[in-house]
Amino acid sequence: MGVAVVTGANRGIGLALVGLLRSRGATVVAVCRQTSPALEALGVQVASGIDVADPQAGPELAARLARDDIELLVHNAGIGRFTSLESTTEEDVSAQFQVNAVAPLFVTRALLPRLRSGAKVALVSSRMGSIGDNGSGGYYGYRMSKAALNAAGVSLAHDLKPQGIAVVILHPGAVRTDMTSGQGAIDPDESAAGLLQCIDELKIATTGRFLHANGTVLPW
Repeated sequence: MGVAVVTGANRGIGLALVGLLRSRGATVVAVCRQTSPALEALGVQVASGIDVADPQAGPELAARLARDDIELLVHNAGIGRFTSLESTTEEDVSAQFQVNAVAPLFVTRALLPRLRSGAKVALVSSRMGSIGDNGSGGYYGYRMSKAALNAAGVSLAHDLKPQGIAVVILHPGAVRTDMTSGQGAIDPDESAAGLLQCIDELKIATTGRFLHANGTVLPW
């Protein structure tokens, strides 16, 4: 595998993805706002100081990677503010949209000149962004932002297909991370292994699917 770029790489699922990719021999660029001892210990290239919510994040990252050919781009950076109808604020919703949905779109566009034919783009979304699977309500900003990310992913799949670039939208499972306050059913390493298997199986003929980390196709 060539150069793999992972955002939100300093902890949780992103850190686990970086570790697995590195163990497979990939040249990894780990993108984060602030690095961590665990990330530094992996011995990969760390692109720190990149806040994907900043409109300049895409151009800055593109400048840092100006000599690299990217084979895999994983948009993992995300935030979750799990509020109720009564407590949701416009700031909460806007912040989640910016990081979870807007940033992946514009970072992808900025890096497009570096994506070779045959490259893959993976968007780490959530089944909480599924309209058909919403059986409990709430979590407005998070659900809305992930639904928007899913829509962006499908459009990217259509637009990038002629260039031979495949896109997959992924639900990582209920993962025990800082975002979930340690609650969940699986650890980041298990989730990352499932996500990478889905990415490995991605082909241009299957571009634009919404998959659980276990390979199940999810409803929109």
